[in-house]
Amino acid sequence: MDRERVLASRKKAKAGGKRSASREAFAAAKRSIPGGVNSPVRAFGSVGGSPLFIKRGKGARIWDVDGNEYIDYVGSWGPLILGHAHPVVLRAIRETMREGTSFGAPTEIETRLAEAICRALPSVKKVRMVSSGTEATMSAIRLARGYTGRDRVLKFEGCYHGHSDGLLVGAGSGVATLGIPGSPGVPAAMAELTVQAPYNDLEAAAQAFARWPGEIACIIVEPVAGNMGCVPPQPGFLEGLRSLCDAEGAVLIFDEVMTGFRVGPGSAQGLYGVRPDLTCLGKVVGGGMPAAAYGGRNDLMRRIAPAGDIYQAGTLSGNPLAMAAGLATLEQLEKPGAYEQLTERSRSLAEGLQSAADEAGVELTTASVGGMFGFSFHPGPIACFADAQQNHEARFRRFFDRMLDGGINLAPSAYEAGFVSLAHRRADIAQTLEVAREALRAVARIR
Repeated sequence: MDRERVLASRKKAKAGGKRSASREAFAAAKRSIPGGVNSPVRAFGSVGGSPLFIKRGKGARIWDVDGNEYIDYVGSWGPLILGHAHPVVLRAIRETMREGTSFGAPTEIETRLAEAICRALPSVKKVRMVSSGTEATMSAIRLARGYTGRDRVLKFEGCYHGHSDGLLVGAGSGVATLGIPGSPGVPAAMAELTVQAPYNDLEAAAQAFARWPGEIACIIVEPVAGNMGCVPPQPGFLEGLRSLCDAEGAVLIFDEVMTGFRVGPGSAQGLYGVRPDLTCLGKVVGGGMPAAAYGGRNDLMRRIAPAGDIYQAGTLSGNPLAMAAGLATLEQLEKPGAYEQLTERSRSLAEGLQSAADEAGVELTTASVGGMFGFSFHPGPIACFADAQQNHEARFRRFFDRMLDGGINLAPSAYEAGFVSLAHRRADIAQTLEVAREALRAVARIR
């Protein structure tokens, strides 16, 4: 996109920059919905102001209820890898919907999506469909506990695995500390069964097993951490976790709710060449509809009811509309060059942000893996949550506000990854970086 077109697009975004209808919608929502939103980060709590209320999306762009247009890097928090309102996905949903919306009984499309997942991920021999990432991780942990007869779970600080009780723990001090409840309503006894270690710290994980020998059922890990920005695994970290689980008789769970089919055709496990025992999937596998899954080795999955004795059920699991959207999405991702394009766009955006920050004299660290990216107002390197927490939050807030005013929609949190879709063109990246250069010059004035 040439500079004249970029400036014209920015002028249009700023000219329509009033958000009074969104503010009114937020006020109305707060009268009947806790906090006015159905998921906390949507409330703009860490950036101030009122959230955007979205009316529609198409391709790489969204429009709010005031008519403002934005290039979108949230993508419904990751599922919309093809972009908003992709015609193939919409057609698949419409065609399926003609036959009904839900049956509470098996349908053939469930098998087709399960087969597609198993073909793509050699570690997954059988897969169970569920309705959310939280349900997938909760069920995988129950399976690991039932299979091993152990109770403790090892997770890593800053990795989010949904809001089930045992995983809502705050970061402890020291190495491999016991978890403490991260929310009222979480029993301390439950949180105490969750052991934490710093991300990318293999030695801390080993120390946890030494402290609780024969008690840890599983390690659950985001193979690329996406809830402290975008933090890739350091060389040897995932391989070391695999070896540690093998030596200790524990189950290795990859939480690929975010990275699944997002960072490569074989997900993160294919990208890094490490095979987990269980995999949790979500977001992309639902194609924008509520769907998730967990799967893995035959000897583990045969323990799930009704084949086995470990119970898990769900009324809307395998919902045909969600299965249709997910299957259509995965089929589109099989087209040659899809992941190369995603990787190129994400890398171009991350490197462009880094270059613009360097020019403005602003300390910034960026990263990208496949179709996800992240940045932090911190000189880096960032390897764990403690590093990510050094982010200059005032600078992030100023940057977020300037980007939004310039027609760029980023996650309203300094600790969330961003997402590029196949609908993002080079012109969209160029426009984004043009707005970012001006925003970073404003950020440079904050000390």
